[in-house]
Amino acid sequence: MTKNRTKDIVENDQPRKSRGKSHSILHALFAVIIILLGICAAVILVKYKKQPERVEFEIQAPLVKIEQVRIRDIPMVIQGYGTVNPKVEVDIIPEVSGKVIFVHPELKVGGFIRRNENILQIDPRDYELAVRQAEAGVADTNVLLETEEAEAQVARKEWRDLHPGTEPSSTLVLREPQIRKAKAALDSAEAQLATAKLRLDRTNISLPFDIMVASESVDMGQYVVAGQSLASAFGTKAVEIVVPLQDDDLAWFDAFGNSILADGGNSSNEKTVATIKADFAGTEHVWKGYVVRTTGQVDRSSRMISVIVDVPDPFDVSKGGPPLLPGLFVEVSIHGKTLNNVAAIPRDAMREGNKVWLVEDNVLRIQFVDVIRADKDFAYIASGIDDKANVVTSSMDVAVDGMKIRTEAVLTMDDEQMKQDSSNPFSPEEK
Repeated sequence: MTKNRTKDIVENDQPRKSRGKSHSILHALFAVIIILLGICAAVILVKYKKQPERVEFEIQAPLVKIEQVRIRDIPMVIQGYGTVNPKVEVDIIPEVSGKVIFVHPELKVGGFIRRNENILQIDPRDYELAVRQAEAGVADTNVLLETEEAEAQVARKEWRDLHPGTEPSSTLVLREPQIRKAKAALDSAEAQLATAKLRLDRTNISLPFDIMVASESVDMGQYVVAGQSLASAFGTKAVEIVVPLQDDDLAWFDAFGNSILADGGNSSNEKTVATIKADFAGTEHVWKGYVVRTTGQVDRSSRMISVIVDVPDPFDVSKGGPPLLPGLFVEVSIHGKTLNNVAAIPRDAMREGNKVWLVEDNVLRIQFVDVIRADKDFAYIASGIDDKANVVTSSMDVAVDGMKIRTEAVLTMDDEQMKQDSSNPFSPEEK
């Protein structure tokens, strides 16, 4: 029975194996068909695909900014900076001692006092008594001199009566030494009187020029002694500005023409004019000054030479501007010589020190130029550039002489330079 069952199982498995084998063959055949269809589709697509259209792109030349320069006469302006300092500073110190009985109401920080006005007064009574005492001493010695002169006349008459036609052997006979002594005593008494009057005058303290008070330490009733500093002030007639400059800058204006080296021959209208600018109370203001001298030495650390700019009437507010106060940091523009037939180009347009990039018919030209002077804004060219030349002011990564370029805009350098010249608020007539 077991053998029959095993036989049945074997017979039943054979159809199943046959069916599994048939399914595998169908799957493989289906996969082959799909692959063949994909290959056919790829061949058809490759064979009949449309070729892409060829487009050529134009390579544009670099775009640069240019400015047009003009050849003309340009006055040189030397820029510098400095701090405003008083031209005259004084300490108010009494020459006599005593109690203060009067103080000028403007004797306070920032106060303004006119010249010859009484600033302080010290109690004069002691000095008035000293004057009266000195006057009495003069009167006493004057009487003594008159007495000696009268006695000398009497002695001379007696000698002539007793010894006619002869002269005494000693000057004591005619009292000449006594007369000289009396005259000396009179001179001394008069000098004491003059000293007493001078000390009395010094009880009133004043100055021969207008001042502004910088500090004070005195009040009514205070006892002061001679030599004690009671206040400090500075004159309001003029201020000075010390402007350090490079020695090369001195070539563009007459720095020594107004000094003692020029024998004082220059008048104020011949001095080098300077424009002083400062921001004050939120607005830029301008004052006019003159270069009057140099400091006469080279700074040992910076190797710079300082010039002194004098500004007259710095406290004049009649024109609506503020006063030029000491301590203010200012910009100074010194108007120097005029360069003839030069071109001014921006400093940024200079390449490698003495080259510029020019544009001629959209072609770049690299040109060597002769730079006479350069300041913080412009370089001044004497040769190597023509009038109305177009100068490249923008930068490029690569610049080759003869390369094609495009220009963004054409500006006029002449307008910019004229604008700079017009920043000088003082006309030539005012200079």
